[in-house]
Amino acid sequence: MKKIIFIILILLAFISCNNVEKISLTKLQGSPDYDEAKLTLNGLNENNNEFNFEVDNYELGIQTESEFKFKLANSAKGQHIHFIENNGPYSAHYTNKFEKKLKDGNNVILAFLSRSHHESVKNPNAYVFTQIGEGDKIDLEKQFLFYSRPKGTYTGEDTERLLLDFYLVNTSISSDGNKVRVTIQDSEFLVDEWAPYIIEGLPKGEISIKLELLNSNGELIETPFNPSIRKIILK
Repeated sequence: MKKIIFIILILLAFISCNNVEKISLTKLQGSPDYDEAKLTLNGLNENNNEFNFEVDNYELGIQTESEFKFKLANSAKGQHIHFIENNGPYSAHYTNKFEKKLKDGNNVILAFLSRSHHESVKNPNAYVFTQIGEGDKIDLEKQFLFYSRPKGTYTGEDTERLLLDFYLVNTSISSDGNKVRVTIQDSEFLVDEWAPYIIEGLPKGEISIKLELLNSNGELIETPFNPSIRKIILK
């Protein structure tokens, strides 16, 4: 009898292990390109609190009409600007003028147009990259990788598929050039195309995500904000 129970427990453990979803990363397709969209910084006030952007060929505040049929976490307020300070978590802004208090010292600013489901617009005119404030400046001609999504806490159906999105400045990735290494928990993926991706098979709880910009030899490129490490929560 003990032997039978032992065999049953082994079988149950085997079935359980095989039912555990494997983390996967696949390219997201079906979003409008917005190749003609443009973002320009027209100015900011003397205290760096109010930013004034010009947006061309792109409408803030509307829902993005995409061809993919599955659900992604989406902003009910529509398309917006992702504003990133020193590669920290972005703030979303739904108008071209907004106030944003910056930290003391020099701040590296990346702002780019975002679809309502938080996917960045990746054409060469859809972003602004600059540095603002007093303090030591950095070389903005270096190669940069900025983290965008996923971010924060996800619940319900939003936990099934998460958008992975990042922004490249002054660099590109390819099969024979630079690459981005994505580490999700203990799973590693080597990405050679700048595109949005879908993460599936994540367990509930705290999830660790690391992005690394690598050269063609697989070595970490020495540049500010590299690597990027984030924690998100799935409930």
